[in-house]
Amino acid sequence: MRIAVLTLFAGLAGFCLWAAPSRADGEPSGVFDYYVLSLSWSPTWCALEGDARGSPQCDAAADFGWVLHGLWPQYHRGWPAFCPTTARHPSRSMTADMADIMGTSGLAWYQWKKHGVCSGLSAPDYYALARKAYDGITRPPVFRNLTKPVTLPAKLIEEAFLQSNPALEPNMITVTCKQGRIQEARICLSKTLDPVPCGQDTLRDCTLKNALFDPIE
Repeated sequence: MRIAVLTLFAGLAGFCLWAAPSRADGEPSGVFDYYVLSLSWSPTWCALEGDARGSPQCDAAADFGWVLHGLWPQYHRGWPAFCPTTARHPSRSMTADMADIMGTSGLAWYQWKKHGVCSGLSAPDYYALARKAYDGITRPPVFRNLTKPVTLPAKLIEEAFLQSNPALEPNMITVTCKQGRIQEARICLSKTLDPVPCGQDTLRDCTLKNALFDPIE
């Protein structure tokens, strides 16, 4: 009986080791497989969080649509974060310069602290690469023409990105939802920013058929 119990525990331990996500905080900087370019729909973030914070990103005059949430180093399974680095942290002016595509300088700082330090790049080079990645993806212009909230299948967001970016294939992009709303479009890119297939832990498509999509105010 004791042997059987030990065998069972050994099997469960092996299963847990196999099933656990291979997230590796503290991995050396620059060791990863590809990037995830995360584009956040600003009206969703403002409705769920930003308005309550009084974020300047949510001012009517700001006119934000798809903003750069981040450029995230990724493994084929899991991701690094908060990596040790000898790179100097960005200056306030450097993070402020990213607010035009990231919404706020605070987000730019946090993305460096969590993800940029894992890129193996200096802060200026990381921000330059993030901007290049953002500029390299066409955000479908149709979404800027909305004048009132609509509900739609989340799949339509992905299809619009695929139409606007012929180099993308369905396994290179995923659309996420939060609290019944369209949240983000996440696009997988190589270290040279070419579209590549996403890992299985990245492809988590929202399956809502009536996701709320607010217009840019």
